[in-house]
Amino acid sequence: MLRYTLMRLGIFVGCLVVVWGLVYSGLAPRGLGDSNGLWVVLLALLVSAPISFVVLRKERDRASERIVRRVDRAKANLEANRNMEDTADEAARTQGQAQGQTS
Repeated sequence: MLRYTLMRLGIFVGCLVVVWGLVYSGLAPRGLGDSNGLWVVLLALLVSAPISFVVLRKERDRASERIVRRVDRAKANLEANRNMEDTADEAARTQGQAQGQTS
């Protein structure tokens, strides 16, 4: 997941540099008033999103598979803990009933 995030950040920074160059060279429109910095960032986000979506598809799928495996493992551990608790509870009840019958 960290690899995907860093790759996505790299694409954004690359787009930010390109957009900044285009805006300051006059090839792309400047923002209104003092909003030029915000304009450059928003335009870079707008450009980098579809690029990341297409270019990082395989990495995103790999990250998704890892997350699914972790969730499945956590669910299995939770179910195992519940089963251990049920088994311990059942043993305690059985022992309590056995003691109640012998008294």
